[in-house]
Amino acid sequence: MKILVTGGLGFIGSHTVVELQNEGFEVVVVDNLSNSSEQVVDGIFSITAKKPLFEKIDLRDKKSVQELFQKYNDILGVIHFAASKAVGESVENPLLYYENNVTTLVYLLQELQKLPKAHFIFSSSCTVYGQAEKMPITENASVQKAMSPYGNTKQIGEEIIEDVTKVSEIDAILLRYFNPIGAHPSAAIGELPIGVPQNLVPYITQTAIGLREQLSVYGADYPTPDGTAIRDYIHVVDLAKAHVLALKRLLQHKNEDKVEVFNLGTGTGSSVLEVITAFEKVSGEKLNYKLVDRRDGDVVAAYANTDKANSVLGWNAKHSLEDALQSAWKWEQKIRK
Repeated sequence: MKILVTGGLGFIGSHTVVELQNEGFEVVVVDNLSNSSEQVVDGIFSITAKKPLFEKIDLRDKKSVQELFQKYNDILGVIHFAASKAVGESVENPLLYYENNVTTLVYLLQELQKLPKAHFIFSSSCTVYGQAEKMPITENASVQKAMSPYGNTKQIGEEIIEDVTKVSEIDAILLRYFNPIGAHPSAAIGELPIGVPQNLVPYITQTAIGLREQLSVYGADYPTPDGTAIRDYIHVVDLAKAHVLALKRLLQHKNEDKVEVFNLGTGTGSSVLEVITAFEKVSGEKLNYKLVDRRDGDVVAAYANTDKANSVLGWNAKHSLEDALQSAWKWEQKIRK
């Protein structure tokens, strides 16, 4: 059973490749290495004793995408992670995000549409909800106007998939993640942003290890108990396992609609200051941080209602915030050695 994983050497992609291989799938990884490293293949091998097939391809090159599907004409499913993913960067460079996140999706779907049957898992985001009116957020929450180009690319991506599945033999599951953090318990793979981290937890661990002088906490005047933004932080291994369950659901034809949507989170919201406190507790390190102005594109709060994923997919988040932060810290310490 051959599965194509785009962006498969990235943070969530690499953990999902591990879970797929553990379940007996043969994995073809596509990655342009723009925010990852080919050394991740070795990390995956060290965990699973099996190397995925790897193709260094930029999916913005239409001809390369066509040649990929000619080479691997027995692919049963695609899990599509490859995308730019930072809210702040998308505000500063929107065209990069529209090219990278929308064009690549179109080229993939054009090839899948040619197949007699195709199964597609889309890496979406809770940002499609904008600032939701009610917490926790269910899949039935109205999709608000996106607060960033990144969020908008995920909304557009979902709309494209909805339209294409109506006129093709593609079945799809849209997985709306909340905030993935942590690392594999082996510390063989984890989050390794190139350059300055755009996400909270790698910035925390890099500050704790001495790579960054100070952590900036964006916004201390939100209408929350401590004034900082609230998010739902989910362990990346829990998230990866959900992708395998979603893929099996499609392969076993258990999906009830051409397109299904699931929230993936813990159901618990934690503020930035609560995450900092939890990290200091598990690591024993005191963080140097400062409160600064809000960042464009950030919502006040977002945390998931996961009842649908629990009951329909049979999936539950098993790890706590402290578990995830402990694994992220273990990974940071390993890579800095």
